Amino acid sequence: MDAELLSRIQFGFVVSFHILFPAFSIGLAAWLVFIEAMWLRKRTDVWRDLYFFWLKIFAVSFGIGVVTGIVMSFQFGTNWSKLSEAAGSVLGPLLNYEVLTAFFLEATFLGVMLFGWKRVSHRLHFIATCMVSLGTLISAFWIMSANSWMQTPTGFAIRHGVYVPTDWWKVIFNPALPLSYAHMVLAALLTTSMVVGGVSAWYLLRGRFPERSRLMLKAAVGFVALAIPLQIFVGDAAGQQILHTQPAKLAAIEANWTTGRGVPWTLFAWPDPENETNHAAIEIPRVGSLILTHQWDGQVPGLKSFPPQDRPPVAPTFFAFRVMVALGFAMLALAWFGAWRWWRGHLFDRRWYLRLWLWLSPAGFIALLAGWYTREIGRQPWVIYGFMRTDQAFSGVPLASVAISLTVFVLVYMVIFGFGLHYLLKLVRRGPVAAPPRPHDGAHTPARPLSAAPDAEDLP
Repeated sequence: MDAELLSRIQFGFVVSFHILFPAFSIGLAAWLVFIEAMWLRKRTDVWRDLYFFWLKIFAVSFGIGVVTGIVMSFQFGTNWSKLSEAAGSVLGPLLNYEVLTAFFLEATFLGVMLFGWKRVSHRLHFIATCMVSLGTLISAFWIMSANSWMQTPTGFAIRHGVYVPTDWWKVIFNPALPLSYAHMVLAALLTTSMVVGGVSAWYLLRGRFPERSRLMLKAAVGFVALAIPLQIFVGDAAGQQILHTQPAKLAAIEANWTTGRGVPWTLFAWPDPENETNHAAIEIPRVGSLILTHQWDGQVPGLKSFPPQDRPPVAPTFFAFRVMVALGFAMLALAWFGAWRWWRGHLFDRRWYLRLWLWLSPAGFIALLAGWYTREIGRQPWVIYGFMRTDQAFSGVPLASVAISLTVFVLVYMVIFGFGLHYLLKLVRRGPVAAPPRPHDGAHTPARPLSAAPDAEDLP
């Protein structure tokens, strides 16, 4: 164990916790937009109660995501300062744009969302909810733009060891961005939908909030049933891109060692990098080429085509990808079966189906992490793909310092996330109880103290 590897573990630990909450916030913000739109349309108490219930959960998740993001960014100046020195002129503005265009937007309208229910008009409050949701999407855009540039760097020149932007359009809209951004946003929406469905199933199993729970479960089933096929399509297109831009990553994802045509699709194996082979492999002949190239005899790169020092860690990339895919198809089966039962009018009749929703409610989070591990571990040993290796970005922090900071992070995160998770579960256990009513149209907040007094004709 050296300081560089421990720094990578530390960054991976911090980003693993951080990514869960912004992704959940993206989905929750969109869910709140949908709920408030339904309330504006139907003006029924059930939609108002659901809005207030999920608004509280969103506020907690948003706050934890902000805190963990700040901690994560500090590591660019401590453990990975050489990356900041070399690529700061590219990555720095992208991260600043995220703050200026997204975080300020979210923070401003979040206050209206949380405290403006009785102080602003219906439309203005809905606009605030939409702006917060838009802010989360813009924030994800800039973060994915910075990360995608490190995956497929374009629009720059290297001068005296410094990466200087020459075309910001190519920097921002680098080749990996469109599909990566779409894949990430869909993953965030699916993650939230699985949680919404799981929470509603938990209430239905206990006979609580039946009307609200049925509405939530229908919404979750409908969205997941429609979004999962789109996510599979986007993921397939991303795989086609990786084939051309990061062939070593694709070879590691498939644990394919020899370049060839008509390669099999490996359902399961135990990769052996030392002997450059797989053990206990379960394969389907020729299907690998069909999936990866859309041709039966398409050529697929093998890991032996790359020097050993340029190969990604095979086992974690291989298994993380399969966890993501397996959970994706499990969610697809769950939602499509539910859509079929909904069409038959029996969506809520089977307790075992509700239990499946409850058990699979964390599937979105797990698949999200698995996909992120595939993306980042598969990029190794490059921090800027093809240009700067990870060991070149390391600051040279002593091993003892990294060990101490990692230990502190683990302890602090366990406390913070322990209390945060405990409070979130407390909110869920309480459920979507009756929320405060909206004021009638025409109601206003007094501009002056005396204006709050009733008019003479209103007095008894």
